[in-house]
Amino acid sequence: MENARRRTLGGSTLIALAAIFIGLTILLSYALRGWRIDLTDNHLYSLADGTKHIVQNIREPINLYFFYSDKGTHDWSDVRNYAVRVRELLQELEARSKGKLRLSVIDPEPYSEEEDRATELGLQGTQGPEGKVYFGLAGTNSTDGQSSIPFFDPKRAEFLEYDVVRLIHELDTPKKPVVGIIAGLPIDAGFDPATQQMRDPWTIVGQLEQLFNVRTLKPDLKSIEPDVDVLMIVHPKNLSQPTLYAIDQFILGGGKALIFVDPQAQQEPAPQGEQFAGFGVPKTSTLEPLLSAWGVEFKPNEIVGDLATGLSVSTGQESAPVRHIAILGLPAASLSHQDVVTSQLEMINVYSAGHFDKRKDAKVELEPLIQSSDQAGILPLERVLAATDPATLRDGFKPTGKRYIIAARLSGTLYSAFPNGAPADAATQAPGAAAIPTAASAHLTVSKQPANIILVADTDLLADMMWVRNRDLFGQRFATAFASNGDFVQNALDNLTGSADLISIRGRASYQRPFTRVEELRRQADDRFRAKEQELERELTTAEQKLGELQSRRSDQSSLILTPEQQKEVESFQADRMRIRKELRDVQHGLAQDIERLGTWLKVLNIGLMPLLVAIGGFLVLARRTRRRTMGTPARTA
Repeated sequence: MENARRRTLGGSTLIALAAIFIGLTILLSYALRGWRIDLTDNHLYSLADGTKHIVQNIREPINLYFFYSDKGTHDWSDVRNYAVRVRELLQELEARSKGKLRLSVIDPEPYSEEEDRATELGLQGTQGPEGKVYFGLAGTNSTDGQSSIPFFDPKRAEFLEYDVVRLIHELDTPKKPVVGIIAGLPIDAGFDPATQQMRDPWTIVGQLEQLFNVRTLKPDLKSIEPDVDVLMIVHPKNLSQPTLYAIDQFILGGGKALIFVDPQAQQEPAPQGEQFAGFGVPKTSTLEPLLSAWGVEFKPNEIVGDLATGLSVSTGQESAPVRHIAILGLPAASLSHQDVVTSQLEMINVYSAGHFDKRKDAKVELEPLIQSSDQAGILPLERVLAATDPATLRDGFKPTGKRYIIAARLSGTLYSAFPNGAPADAATQAPGAAAIPTAASAHLTVSKQPANIILVADTDLLADMMWVRNRDLFGQRFATAFASNGDFVQNALDNLTGSADLISIRGRASYQRPFTRVEELRRQADDRFRAKEQELERELTTAEQKLGELQSRRSDQSSLILTPEQQKEVESFQADRMRIRKELRDVQHGLAQDIERLGTWLKVLNIGLMPLLVAIGGFLVLARRTRRRTMGTPARTA
């Protein structure tokens, strides 16, 4: 009777506990809706603060269309895994947008209206086994503006958040950004006194005009229009104090800038009437005293030479190409993969470039974007100017082992180069221009917000000869790029014209977690495989030499019939080749077995061992409680 009562009580308790568990699950699913915790190693699922601010302050509704061909990617595991990450990010952004983002996930069937819609919105399909496969994002706003990411490339996974939020930011602020250019070089169209003809603009200017509202600013300006989003300063040579002050206050007031200085600007034209006056003459720009006040050191008498990245140049029709260690072709290894500006670039060419350093005790951050190799050193400007033969620059040149910063992102709190206020002649303003701060009004001595500036220690990388080939066809000009210089400038301005929140979104670690043990097994197998291949090649060479020696000792060398000795050598070689090929197959087979064995052990641990440990733990707890209950029950008397 007592045992039956206990069984009934135990069953009722289990039912009650199950009901409580289900009730709590339902209650918490509503109460904790929207709560998230990111336990990943690199916080892959935690949005940046800039992302949260942009998404939560969207002004008008934005429609996002995520086109993903689920059926067409069955055999593309990397795309399918990445698609999960993309969808989760989009859903997270939608949840935080206060209803301003409306996400639609579309699986476009081949030859369907959805596929036509994807094409209309600018998405690019790639050919799959059953038709085109789509994996991109399109967005539209309330003013019929649209933008798209044609295809999500898994290789760009580190910048997924930036790319998506940038699309949202473009749709929320559809006006073309204004880029104001102050140039000390003839980069735009105009009259060339040397040729007495009109000159074409540099290719980079034409490309920028397609993306931005480009405005040429006079070098003697005393104020900067308030609608200028980014200043692009090229070779700031002999700028007046009022102009320097206007730039200083623009930056301290929150303005962004892309600045090109140069120890020797090869594209600076000679003075009018002096065609050969430019040879051996310094053509230097520094933007001082602004850089020093901002905590940056730039030495105008130093040029970076690099043995590893120096390009070969032709010095004459009859001369062989010569390596020029001051003309550098900087590969992807010299470019930052952590910054969105340079992460996807392949090659940037520079000519007589300088370098930047952070000044001692400066509180700013100077993050390298473009660096030399560790085979670089410093060439004095005077030596480069005096060299008539580029080969002589290598004489006595010793690399320092240091990687010199040729381009960098400057961020942090900046201080004015004019602590006592505006220069005396800065009070006169250009007609119609916005008033600039003066000492008597709103002079800024420190930046209102953390600055964001991109500095480049070379101006020649903008010139056509360094990155693009132009040709005329039926009256039209076509440009073919052979380096990434133009992409670098476009990326830099595109990044800087975004809001401070957008600029703050940096690359994340890759979402993919490789099987390091499997990769190690593959490397070991590859090493063994290569060793066996080399052994086979050595034995093949030895056998061929022996056969050749036997043939040379024969009196009838023209005969095609093998001698018994040659026949024996051939059979021996064939036997050795079969043996080594079998060993090569064994190496590959052993690799497959090692990987399969590792996978089996992982399955055993995850499927068998862990549940077994949990079951044993539960059994021990139950046994302990039963023992306590038995020991605590008084013995019944007869």
